[in-house]
Order: sequence, then structure tokens, then C-alpha cells
Amino acid sequence: MSRKRYAVCGLSNRGLAAFVHPLMGLSGGRVDGVLGYGGAGDDLSASGTVVALVDSDRQRVEEFNAQLRAAGAAALPYYSPDAFDDMLGELAPDAVIVTSPDRTHEAYIVAALARGVEVITEKPMVSSAAAARAVLRAESASTARIKVTHNLRYARTHRVIKRMILDGSIGAVTRVTLDYHVDLRHGASYFSRWNRQRAHGGLAVHKCCHHFDLVTWLVGREPLEIFGYGALNYYGPRSPHRPPQPGAAPGAGSAVPAGEGEHDPYLRGLRDTGVVPEENGTGARTGLFGLHYAEQYPADRPMYIYDDEIDIEDTYSAVVGYEGGASLAYSIDFSSTWEGYRLGISGTHGSIEMLHGRTVDGEPLPGSDLVVLAPLFGKRSTVQVDAPRGEHAGADPEMRRDLFVEQSAESRELGLAATSLEGAWAVALGEGLWRSAVEHRPFGVAELLG
Repeated sequence: MSRKRYAVCGLSNRGLAAFVHPLMGLSGGRVDGVLGYGGAGDDLSASGTVVALVDSDRQRVEEFNAQLRAAGAAALPYYSPDAFDDMLGELAPDAVIVTSPDRTHEAYIVAALARGVEVITEKPMVSSAAAARAVLRAESASTARIKVTHNLRYARTHRVIKRMILDGSIGAVTRVTLDYHVDLRHGASYFSRWNRQRAHGGLAVHKCCHHFDLVTWLVGREPLEIFGYGALNYYGPRSPHRPPQPGAAPGAGSAVPAGEGEHDPYLRGLRDTGVVPEENGTGARTGLFGLHYAEQYPADRPMYIYDDEIDIEDTYSAVVGYEGGASLAYSIDFSSTWEGYRLGISGTHGSIEMLHGRTVDGEPLPGSDLVVLAPLFGKRSTVQVDAPRGEHAGADPEMRRDLFVEQSAESRELGLAATSLEGAWAVALGEGLWRSAVEHRPFGVAELLG
């Protein structure tokens, strides 16, 4: 079997750990960090190879190529984003993998589809409903197709639950509740990154789209409408946790410098995640594998969780309506005492419940990954799912094998691979959530996607 040739667009932490390292057989750099970038434990070099890197940060790519040369491997060709079309013509990759910031996905996807090149894109597929419309149009006019890496579907617990639903264990799904918590380390890290601004899509799209896709997949019906509330409660210039700044008016000011603010309760956790350097750290921010973000997070433009430019919400509640009458009650906050979620699914013949969670220090919560099946007229039963730790509870390796080796029979049975339309639904629900919070009205998915 010949190896497929992939060009990777965006040398992000996620792109490196989940895709570049496995495809290059660099399994020694496994990462199971608290931020969930996914590990690099798989060696997929027999199935595929990386033929080019496309990124706006030349220095970061050069640092990575230096690591390759030091390991005795050949450096990869580098292309800037404005040379992406040249790369497609010169190298003719079989597919592109898009792992760049959300707002850049659309341009790469549309350009690749125009040349008939397959696309694998990180979630969210794009950063807005308008971009989703453009991508769906481009795909309909192309011979190539898009695969969206909605990996939560692949978690072992979710596969067990999906099979219960398909087997009719609870009848037709009528109602879902999903209460999601992002712990104070993980949540705060987003507000020191590009995710904290609406222009980049915001967290309602970047994070919540994962959850909306998971529920849509479990329900098995098209989402129709969303209504929600949201607020900025923990971060930004008016945060109740912001240390006092001498001479500053309440709510005024910009960043608390990383070397100061020792009274900031978030600071230690941010240092543990690597988003904020140690007190004497200098230079650009360093990501996984010791690579610097010289362009995205330069030393002369610090980002911190109390900056004035933060313009998104950190707390949401929403209701989603589905074709056929099922509904979702959803909530999320980005400064919680634990990481994970409670999921409840009610049906005409019973219900399914589960908890997946850990403390801030990484200890599993009691009862985590225990799936409870309660027939409407029968005895409750439990299934203890042995969910692997790291790599999104074992989801990433399963997804990579689907993408780069062969789609499994289970994947076909459960519909694990997300399509572009499903990716667009998730983006539309994310945008509908923040728009509803701002405009105080419901938004239809068809209204957003046209």
C-alpha cells in the first residue's frame, strides 16, 4: 500500500502532537498534557508522510526542522500561507491537514477543494457560519471531500452510549442535558490566547462546537434552533479575582505582567500549563516540544487574562431544539473547580447517565466513566468503561486510525467520522449561542447556514 502524502497547514501544538509526530513516526514526543492536545504515541509513518509545512511563523518551522535534522531526519519544505496554492501545484499532496487558528481554516479548505485535494480539518471546521456556508459551497463544486476531526465521538464511553441508543435501549431520544466544566487552569489558558476574541471565533465556536457535535451525533437528528445566555464572569478587566493595581480605576488597565501579580490566584495554574512563563522568563511564548511562538505570542505583546481586549463570554447556558422534537439543555463555564461533564439522555423507554471528570490536579472523580442505563420499567444497570487516560480518553488514536489507516467496521456502524455538514451544524450552533446571548433572541441553524 502506497503512503499518502499530506501537507500540514498550521504547526500548532495540536497539529504537532496529534498529526505531524504520528505521521513522521516521532512517537518519543508523547504529550498527554492538561490542555488536551493529544498524544503522539501512534506511529503512522507506514500509512502516510508529511511533505510540507504551511505556517505564517517561519521561525517556528525552522526550529522544528532543526529538531528533525538533529534527530537525523530530513527537514520539511516550508511555505507561507500566501504560497499555499504554489505548494499545491508544486508538491501535489494527496490531502491537506488544517490545524491552524480557526479563522484561517476557510482559506486553506476552499483553496484545496478548488484543486480537488482532500481536506482533514481540526474542529471547529471554520470560525463562523458564513465561512461554513462558503466551505459547503466549495465542497459541492469539488471532486474532493472534507473530514472534520470531531474526536469526542471516538471516546470509548461515547461509543458505548451510542450503541445503547442504536440498540433501542432507551427508545427514541427526547431530552439531553450536558453540564460541562473547564477547570480554572485550562479555562484561564484560553484567555491568554487568541481564543479570547470574537474576531477569531471565540470559545462558543472553538470549544462548545465539540459538545454540540457530540450531542447531535448521539441524538441522530438535525439541529434546528438555539437560544442561550452568556456572560463574562471570571476574566477580563472587571474580574473579581483581578489583583488591585495602585492608582488604577476599577475595571481599568490592561495586562497584569507575567512577572508581577503574585496575588493573582490564577497565576500558578497558568504557569503550570506553560501559557505564562516563570517569573524570570523572557522571549516569545514556548509551546510543546520547546518550539517558540515568535509571531503569535511575541514577548513585546503579552496577553493576560485581565486584558481590556477580551470581548467574549466565559459562561453559557443554552437550549437546542432538534428535528423530531428532542432538545438539549447545555451549560459550560471556563473557571471550574473540576474538568469534565455530566451527561444525561432521556428517551421514551428509559435514560442513560454518566459522569466524566477529574480534579484540577488530574485525579478522576468518583464514579467517573460509569455509564448507568435505567429502563423506564425495569432495573438499573451499570457499565464501567475502562477509558484510557490522555489523548482525549483514548479518542485520538482511534480517530487517527480511521483517518490514516482504514475506517473500522465500528466507525461505519456508529457513524464516527464527521462530515462537513455536521461540522457546519456545530459551528452554526456555536455562533448561534453567542449571538443569542448578545441579541437576546433564538437563532435557527438554517438562518445561519442559509
